[in-house]
Amino acid sequence: MSVLDYVWLGILAVFQGPELFSFFGMSVSITIAMVLAGFLLGIIVGSTPGLAGPMALAISLPILISIFGYSQEALLPVMGFLIGVMKGATVGGAVPAILFNTPGTPDAYMTTLDGYPMAQKGEAGKALRIAHFSSASGDTFSDIVLIVCAPFLAILVESYLDLPEKTALLILSMAFIAAVVGGSPAKGLISASLGLLIAYIGTGEDFTPRLTMGYQGVASGFPIAAVILGVLILGEVFKSIEDLWQENKKDQSLTKPVQHKASRLSFETIKGLFPYIARSAFIGTAIGALPGIGSTLAATLGYASGKFRHQKVQDQNATSFGNGAPEAIAATEAANSSVSGANLIPVLSLGIPGNASAVFLILAADSIGSFNPGPSVFRFTVDSVNPELVVAFGLFTMMMLANLMNWTIGGVFMRSMGIMALVPKQKLLPVILLLTLTAIYVQETKMAAVWFTIGFGFLGYFMRRLAISPLPLVIAFILGGRLEETARGAFSATGSDPWFLFSSYTSIAMLVAAVGVVFILSIKGKPSA
Repeated sequence: MSVLDYVWLGILAVFQGPELFSFFGMSVSITIAMVLAGFLLGIIVGSTPGLAGPMALAISLPILISIFGYSQEALLPVMGFLIGVMKGATVGGAVPAILFNTPGTPDAYMTTLDGYPMAQKGEAGKALRIAHFSSASGDTFSDIVLIVCAPFLAILVESYLDLPEKTALLILSMAFIAAVVGGSPAKGLISASLGLLIAYIGTGEDFTPRLTMGYQGVASGFPIAAVILGVLILGEVFKSIEDLWQENKKDQSLTKPVQHKASRLSFETIKGLFPYIARSAFIGTAIGALPGIGSTLAATLGYASGKFRHQKVQDQNATSFGNGAPEAIAATEAANSSVSGANLIPVLSLGIPGNASAVFLILAADSIGSFNPGPSVFRFTVDSVNPELVVAFGLFTMMMLANLMNWTIGGVFMRSMGIMALVPKQKLLPVILLLTLTAIYVQETKMAAVWFTIGFGFLGYFMRRLAISPLPLVIAFILGGRLEETARGAFSATGSDPWFLFSSYTSIAMLVAAVGVVFILSIKGKPSA
């Protein structure tokens, strides 16, 4: 089968899946409906301070699995919903930042610097339109790069890397993520080490339980959903509850700014914004392709790059960055939105999650089965059909479908969500806590999983209080089993050579790079004397 045949099969898998309803004689598959539902929910979540895309993904995934089951037909609808949430939350984050000077996520902070001043001038509608246009443009560009690059990277890895090199690649990836995301390389390594320790509790690749201290409840390991939801979601909920309890009472009433100026974007306005969007889209895509860096850095670099160009090109009468410059909103939103698609490049080509949203996509694939993200996905078989490759092109189709929804209905729905910023956080957090624990019980159907989730929630809380990012822990926990499997395979394939990691120049170079990135970032993080 040719590449075009697989592309067509992926498109058909999305559009000709199980029918949900018929519209004017045209069948609408449940996969398309799930992408739409997830996209709209994502905008609502992104527009609500205190919520974020990962929270919605964490709560939704166990419920979706309980509804659709574990059959192969459930994979595309479930992942379509998750992709929709991921896309919608990225767009919706600009709403509270612009209207109420309340960034729902760290990367939306840069949007407040110019979005809120525009809203105060009565240009809230224009600012939201600029944010939507820039976000959709950056996201579309990023998805195109994903579709083009992921298969080639996977084929390259599968062709030139053997088991020792793949083991070294996993070590390099975890070292890079730990050093960049962890707050400091030392804290990041602590977080990743905890993740590996938790992953190796239970049976693993052995036939007898290990590290269980005689407790049979963890003889088969901790449930992956309990670890991820506990550390990422409940940890954040516990920390937010304490922050609310400690902060002083103050008037935080919000009034929606009056829009009294034209909000339509003319061709001349778009033409002036295009250089900022294009540059930030390249920056965000490049950063997103590197696992673990995230959209906050992309938004910061996009803003800084746009400010440099603005000072160099614009005249003295133009609005400067920080005082309501439309170019600043365009640069920031294009940068942070272009990260989402590129973040799936290491997921689909290497099986390495780079951010929290990618973690839940891998968790969905692992829970449902029949799809294992990694280099083997992009094996183009001639005589038979590779079902994983069909699923991959189905994912590409759903991402482009979500982009189409963003361009057509996303802006209208996004501008109507300003009211969500008025929802008190103290009412949201108990709901999130209850939904998360309910979702865990629905998936695992045993109270032990709920207690595990709460326990890992406290672990995530203490890690945040110590300024240790929990993301390296989660990614190391997910990759721990794959690292052990690959290392054991390499050990056997090299004739039980204990020095198999040093059997080729490629693996040696990756190990040196892993040590180097930790060392360099440690040196840079030390204050100068």
